[in-house]
Amino acid sequence: MHDRPDILFIQTDQLTPSVLRAYGDPVCHAPHIDVLAAEGVVFEQAYCNFPLCAPSRMSMATGRLASRVGAYDNGADLPVSTPTYAHFLRALGYKTCLSGKMHFVGPDQLHGFEERLTPDIYPSDFLWSADWEAKGHADATDARMLDLSGPCARTVQMDYDELVTARAVRRIYDVAREADDRPLFMHVSYTHPHDPYLCTERHWDLYDPGQGQGANDYAVPMPAILDVADEERDPHSLALLRQHGLLEHAVDPEKVQRARRAYYGAVSFVDDQVAEIRAALRATGRENRTILIFSSDHGDMLGERGMWLKKTFFENSLRVPLIVHAPDRFMARRVPDPVSLLDLLPTLIDFAGGSVDALAVEPLDGKSLGPACRGETTESRDVIAELLSEGTPAPAFMIRRGRFKFTHCPAFPDQLYDLAADPTEMENLAHDPAHADRIATFRHDVAARWDVDGLEADIRLSQRRRKLIADAMAKGRRVSWDYVPAENDSAWFRGQCGYNDWAFDRVPLPSKDRA
Repeated sequence: MHDRPDILFIQTDQLTPSVLRAYGDPVCHAPHIDVLAAEGVVFEQAYCNFPLCAPSRMSMATGRLASRVGAYDNGADLPVSTPTYAHFLRALGYKTCLSGKMHFVGPDQLHGFEERLTPDIYPSDFLWSADWEAKGHADATDARMLDLSGPCARTVQMDYDELVTARAVRRIYDVAREADDRPLFMHVSYTHPHDPYLCTERHWDLYDPGQGQGANDYAVPMPAILDVADEERDPHSLALLRQHGLLEHAVDPEKVQRARRAYYGAVSFVDDQVAEIRAALRATGRENRTILIFSSDHGDMLGERGMWLKKTFFENSLRVPLIVHAPDRFMARRVPDPVSLLDLLPTLIDFAGGSVDALAVEPLDGKSLGPACRGETTESRDVIAELLSEGTPAPAFMIRRGRFKFTHCPAFPDQLYDLAADPTEMENLAHDPAHADRIATFRHDVAARWDVDGLEADIRLSQRRRKLIADAMAKGRRVSWDYVPAENDSAWFRGQCGYNDWAFDRVPLPSKDRA
């Protein structure tokens, strides 16, 4: 066993754990992810800390709540002076590499990574900044997500994710050839199964109900709660449905089934990418020295309660899969305690042999999952989440404590759910006198943790600043912050050494595989 392991972090986009067999789904075809779960440590209740792409990733990367680092929405920049896990691991002697989506906003498109292998798939400027003062939501997802779902020959997202895999695989082989013996931290980040709900015909056909012995053996399950009457919805859910252009659309079970089937197909597409990455690790003999972490940035409502996508604190939106695979280091086990992506940075420092106390220059909001991976007893902890972007007119907060989930937003009524007794979150207990003391405690904890009024003022100021800058930058010559990697032509023969030295430079098979 290598004392300084390589660390490979595979991250998906908008993957809710409820669709994976490791989390109880009966039909999902993702055999390579299933193997990771069967051989690894599965965190059964893992959460993101902001159910939206960029803020979730920035919170995860810094180990601090999005409100602490100014990551308020998909168009907010992460300050260059904010350390990320790439900085910490680099300080510990790791080479750091990113292939795929990270959704960095601003002129720093590396944030501690030594190299990026691909461009990003989303804009790096202030185009997607939230605006609480706007009457509508420009470029918001609309009903086409359901009307146009299904199989297709190709999408730009498929092109992108296959590029992410190809570049990552090539880099794994390059690392095996290099004289640089530093351990590797590689973040491989995909955009699937993010909407639109589309997949290839091959992946669509994996879920053909006619393939099994019974009529529904392979049928993708429908939502547990297909719809909720508008008068029974909370105001935040109504606002999200309105933003997504779905409030006036009646729920069509056939469209729901079609979109969910395409989503499952997209998960199977991700599984194919995982297989290619792991094949490269095996071929280079680096699999046993690698700790592989598999997760997502947030989930997807997938038609539960008639809702889709994210930006809500309901379980399908807020929860993520989290699997740590390193059979030579950690026994296969399942961890039932709630954890979150804030725990990732201290976990990476732990795996790399470092100390958070020695490295961190300010308190982090998470704790290492290393003890849980090693089977040690750990204390239960609160899980915290925020929503500070469009879709809510004021800051919103969530605290998961034990079996209870509490949400608070000054613009909406409080919500309290007993997840053990009510896993579909249909009974709001916030106004139940039996829980009055619990509600009072939660409200006190929100006030103690967040300066709600001050945070709202900071967010509104940030939105106005970014709007002014975005409007100004749209005039005259446009200067892009997008990351455009230069093609590494030095890999091809250009007389940089003897031809045979170049031609025979290879990754030999591990000794155990040689005849």
